[in-house]
Amino acid sequence: MNIYVGNLLREATEDDLRQTFEAFGQVTSVKIITDRYTGDSRGFGFVEMPNHQEAKSAISGLDGKDLKGRTLKVNEARPRNDSRGGFGGKRRF
Repeated sequence: MNIYVGNLLREATEDDLRQTFEAFGQVTSVKIITDRYTGDSRGFGFVEMPNHQEAKSAISGLDGKDLKGRTLKVNEARPRNDSRGGFGGKRRF
């Protein structure tokens, strides 16, 4: 299950997230999203957990909890909508 984690402190690391989520079970990947130009954290990321029940426990256990002074926003990640580009998903030439 892919989990969205928002309201991250800019200084939070992927290791911080991994350690926080591993308290609930196995973590297969962690990615903090960064600005493509500056490399700075954008304040959110994603955690992948293979066990659905462990992931649900992590969501309920961590949503609204503190990580390094910030209240986390944690929920199941929605599928990405790739219709970016200003054309509403349809290209007109």
